[in-house]
Amino acid sequence: QVQLVESGGGLVQPGGSLRLSCTASGIFFSLRAMGWYRQAPGKQRELVAGITVSSSTTNYADSVKGRFTISRDNARNTVYLQMNTLKPEDTAVYYCNVYPNFNSNYWGQGTQVTVSS
Repeated sequence: QVQLVESGGGLVQPGGSLRLSCTASGIFFSLRAMGWYRQAPGKQRELVAGITVSSSTTNYADSVKGRFTISRDNARNTVYLQMNTLKPEDTAVYYCNVYPNFNSNYWGQGTQVTVSS
C-alpha cells in the first residue's frame, strides 16, 4: 500500500519561507520521478514542481520559478519543496505524488500552506 505523508506547512507572512517534506512508503521511491502539486480553494489541483529520479532535471510552474526549489533524498524516500518569497496566491494544500502523471490512488492528506499578514 502506497503512503505519501506530507508535512511542513503552516501560516507564514508574505515574503516568508517554508520547507515541505513528503515521505513515501510502498513504492520504489528511488525509481520514480516525484512532484509537488497544490490545490487552492475553488481551483483545480495543479503541478508546482517535478524532479527526476537522479535529481538531474527539475521543472517548475511559471508562477513559482525562482522562488521554489524541489529536491529529494532517495536514501530517506523523501522529497522536499523549499518555498521562498511566499505570496498570498501560494496559499493552498500541497501534495506530493509521482510525476509527471500523478496517480490518483496515491494522494495523501496534504499539508496546508497559508500566506497571510
